[in-house]
Amino acid sequence: MINNVTLVGRLTKDVELRFTPSGKGVATGTIAVNRSFKNANGEQETDFINIVIWGRAAENTANFTKKGSQIGLTGRIQTRSYDTDNGRRYVTEVVAESVQFLEPKNGQQQNNKNNHSAGPFASGGNIDIDDSDLPF
Repeated sequence: MINNVTLVGRLTKDVELRFTPSGKGVATGTIAVNRSFKNANGEQETDFINIVIWGRAAENTANFTKKGSQIGLTGRIQTRSYDTDNGRRYVTEVVAESVQFLEPKNGQQQNNKNNHSAGPFASGGNIDIDDSDLPF
């Protein structure tokens, strides 16, 4: 059987890092993933997906990301249940096997710094070029 998930999204809050009694790190959080289509009203819909990250990847995610950080992950879907006073609860989550940080740690500062040093093409705007400027 195949149980493989690849997601790219933004953290909805800082991940929560805890440690098992044996000292293994586990981070939990939620990422917002935009759907690839718009609904009947022309609005972009978003799925909020619970994630679990284990070990060193959990510690790195907690240390180098924050709310709003864009991450990519591959993993597997896992379901579990537990009992409460109000009945049985079911949870579906993605257990990450690999996590990629898709922005620099200081994302916005880095982007602004790069824009100032990239010259006239940094803003993505139009640049006037006269025919005499062309080499052909």
